[in-house]
Amino acid sequence: MSGTFISFEGIDGAGKSTHIEALSAAFVAQGRVVTRTREPGGTPLAERLRTMVLNDAMDPMTEALLVFAARRDHIVQVIRPALARDELVLCDRFTDATFAYQGGGRGFDWALLSTLEQWVQGGDTLLQPALTIWFDLPPAVAAARLTSARVPDRFEAQPQAFFEQVAAGYGRRFAADAQRFARIDANQTPEQVWLDVLAAVRQKGLLP
Repeated sequence: MSGTFISFEGIDGAGKSTHIEALSAAFVAQGRVVTRTREPGGTPLAERLRTMVLNDAMDPMTEALLVFAARRDHIVQVIRPALARDELVLCDRFTDATFAYQGGGRGFDWALLSTLEQWVQGGDTLLQPALTIWFDLPPAVAAARLTSARVPDRFEAQPQAFFEQVAAGYGRRFAADAQRFARIDANQTPEQVWLDVLAAVRQKGLLP
């Protein structure tokens, strides 16, 4: 595969969507073909599974299995083909989110998540982003940003303690693979966050 895969991580309210759109435009201006996608989701099947995960009551194992099932379809149908076409894939969340939300927030078995990661993303090599941009934001700040923004799904409706565990899950993934991550302080002005995002992408040699 000759394309480039960038994922964007962080709890809701961290500002991912705004900067994904801006970064997509910056790459298109450089002549790159960009595939923008998201997880859970990105294919018709994965989008149906997303609706179930965000709204239906289920235990943590069922939740994790559905997320990885959606990811498998997403990888097979969208991500790997786009990379094979030398496209740049920008994905709103990927496997780090599963470790953060299901592993950290739900307390699900980290080793089992690692096994599922190997099964679903394996092959000749383990599919991982070339760069993961983590918008690190204190959960209390994220909650304040989301107040009255929309009707919360069953994740957004969780108490702050849940998101503290999610943040810790992201921190654990970061510590295990720091070279892949760009940790962005999302508790700044949008303008400063954008400058930090650009700097991270340029440091990887992905933008001139």
